[in-house]
Amino acid sequence: MFEVEEVLSALSVEEKIALLSGTDFWHTAEFAQHGVPKIRVSDGPNGIRGTRFFAGVSAACIPCGTGLGATWDKELLRKAGDLMGKECIAKGAHAWLGPTINIQRSPLGGRGFESYSEDPYLSGVLAAHAIQGCEATGVQSVVKHFVCNDQEDERRAVDTLVTPRALREIYARPFQIVARDAKPGGLMTAYNKVNGCHVSEDSTLLEDLVRREWGWDPLMMSDWFGTYSTVKAITAGLDLEMPGKTRYRGVLANFAIGSRLLTETTIDQRARRVLKFMKRASEVEVSPVESSRDCPEDRALNRELAANSIVLLKNDGDILPLQPKKGSQIAVIGSHARYTPINGGGSASLDPYYVVRILDAIKNKVGDSVTVKWEMGVCAVKMLPMVDSLISHPENASGGLIRFYNEPWSPGASPRECICEEPLKNLNFQLMDYNRNPRLNYDLFYATVEADFTPDVSGLWEFGLTVCGTADLYINDQLVIENSTNQVAGEAFFRKGTKEKIDKIFLEKDVTYKLRIEFGSAKTSKLMQVGVVSFGGGGARLGAKPVSNLEADISRAARLAAESDYVIVCTGLNSDFESEGYDRQHMDLPPGVDELVTRVLEANPSAVIVNQSGTPVTMPWLSSAKSIVQAWYGGNESGNGIADVLFGDINPSGKLPLTWPVRLEDNPSYGNFGAVAGRVLYGEDIYVGYRHYDLVKKQPAFCFGHGLSYTQFALSKLEIDGNRISFSVTNTGSRKGAAVAQVYVSAQTSTFPRAPRQLVAFEKVSLEVGQSQRVSVTVDRYATSYWNEAEKTWINEAGDYGISVGFSSRDLLLQGVYRLEQSERWLGL
Repeated sequence: MFEVEEVLSALSVEEKIALLSGTDFWHTAEFAQHGVPKIRVSDGPNGIRGTRFFAGVSAACIPCGTGLGATWDKELLRKAGDLMGKECIAKGAHAWLGPTINIQRSPLGGRGFESYSEDPYLSGVLAAHAIQGCEATGVQSVVKHFVCNDQEDERRAVDTLVTPRALREIYARPFQIVARDAKPGGLMTAYNKVNGCHVSEDSTLLEDLVRREWGWDPLMMSDWFGTYSTVKAITAGLDLEMPGKTRYRGVLANFAIGSRLLTETTIDQRARRVLKFMKRASEVEVSPVESSRDCPEDRALNRELAANSIVLLKNDGDILPLQPKKGSQIAVIGSHARYTPINGGGSASLDPYYVVRILDAIKNKVGDSVTVKWEMGVCAVKMLPMVDSLISHPENASGGLIRFYNEPWSPGASPRECICEEPLKNLNFQLMDYNRNPRLNYDLFYATVEADFTPDVSGLWEFGLTVCGTADLYINDQLVIENSTNQVAGEAFFRKGTKEKIDKIFLEKDVTYKLRIEFGSAKTSKLMQVGVVSFGGGGARLGAKPVSNLEADISRAARLAAESDYVIVCTGLNSDFESEGYDRQHMDLPPGVDELVTRVLEANPSAVIVNQSGTPVTMPWLSSAKSIVQAWYGGNESGNGIADVLFGDINPSGKLPLTWPVRLEDNPSYGNFGAVAGRVLYGEDIYVGYRHYDLVKKQPAFCFGHGLSYTQFALSKLEIDGNRISFSVTNTGSRKGAAVAQVYVSAQTSTFPRAPRQLVAFEKVSLEVGQSQRVSVTVDRYATSYWNEAEKTWINEAGDYGISVGFSSRDLLLQGVYRLEQSERWLGL
């Protein structure tokens, strides 16, 4: 193992500078002559993709960040982090780019599903446990995105205007808790500006706050292409520019030294920090090749994570759990039952080991003694369902094939030389970092995708083609979609792609048709989109489904509901709606879904509604529905996790990690979300999420911390001894279950404006029927302090603090008072 100072003293200035940027998309520089190996990092927040968006190895997919937050389970998050660490090792990665702990200040945040909560305490505590689990394997965590990267709109340019108090108490607080409790090896800077300065260039945030005040000295790396300068970023404390090859370091940094704009001492500081991280990371022995590790114990953990993330929002009349009788019929309605989303889009995307769909899980659960019938009703998607079934190829029985060329295809031309080829599981490929063959002109190349498509129904089919680059779809050599000339900008491929172009063709059931896509890489695109990343080779996506009549489909679904003993409606959003690169425009479900749910409920009032989304959606049918389940994006085991809860094998214990508004206008960020002339005002100040609803006494659809169970719990015997709070939790119902006891503090005698209450502790306890358990928690100084902007310090203010203990922010059953005798001013952790 190399010694940092020895290596640093042996390196030339040019070599030190080379340490300060990646060598490619995922690796740091290597100096074998000094025993310094290259370090590999890997996305992402809900699974370890490896080094390739395309043609990579399969991976475990755990629930999205909001789903993990909904578990409110520290030890389960530690296990999830351990799984991330082991997945990194299998992928040859030394560092995990996660977790994401930005604040969900609005339901519209395109990347909100990646984060844990609207509450900084819940976010920080859960993230700390996930990081501890990961780093116990030797893999380093790079927590992200510091700080205020809470929207996608103009995320590289937007200036976030936030008060110093809100910055400290809300947005930096999760990172502060992580720094105190876990001290991960790395910190990723956000794309955006904060109060006029890009975070990656802001020494007051990076050096003054994180390193000096908090005493935490992580490797500070940029988000991908989130470095904007040479001198300013290096001086501010940004150690590592990612990805490589460098744009702002290298010869530019060397020139800056020669011009005395940078000192060698500053370069040494940055290089020393990179070497320390590399030494710490290289202590873990990773796989020499990217590999998979689809283990039974991982599947079991993933199923536990999926089930424990599920929140039972409503269960009037105890409709759930379902207990179908032999010979009964279950109607499963909705596209999500068959096209079950397991993750959001962008950096969260990966090639999963497997996907358990809701429909399959329900069928497996009930067996042959119960009839299960499915109707789509409404295809709840933004783009047509991706072509990932009904396809084959002579060289790939379960998918298609893509061949790469340096010349474009043209009819009647001489055969081109195939440079390389890859199998496809589906007709969706993203070539941002594809560089497998040095003979391929990566700057400008072409590809042909081929697959045999065998429809399962006869009739008119619609196909949708989206591309970053250019692409044309041929079916049996007939041009069906041309998306190469008159391109319209869309949101796909990190907002670098076209709008989905759709056309129709009549196909016969069980007849095989030859699909062919002629593709040109990103450089052939006719669009001039700014986008959020440099997209390299581009990509394309083909979707398809039979043409349908919405009214007829909804009527058919309603009839099935009326004639069935049990009804489960599966709907929500997917990675087309919630993705890195763009924000949602509204909170509504896809067109037609609300009508479908309403009609089904009219036909069968006991229908169970299962919603999958990473953030809240409007529910205009809320008062009519008796049973509603919020299932998030649950990873590989999404279907099994949902079925386990629906049929009572798992007693739901998830709690909302964010407030669920009735409508978008109720959210505290309404009117202050999205970029306006290059800036966004965090006008709600410290009153984020439930703090706002409590302040204005507004009733949300479902409050922060809410979640029902199939049993009942009671709280009793509150005792307050100094800052030690203890109480008893008892299972008073008829089933084993887990309760999340939540402790909130309110400043009763403060001279300073405070939120009506804030979460300061929580414990999840599993109890048998009739069992009682004593819970003890500590109120730390974070709970009773506020940031004084005038004095630039934390003030832990003496006075009386109300202690409330309950099962949600509005279901508070025990009350007491904690008295802090003496005020103190403090900084640090």
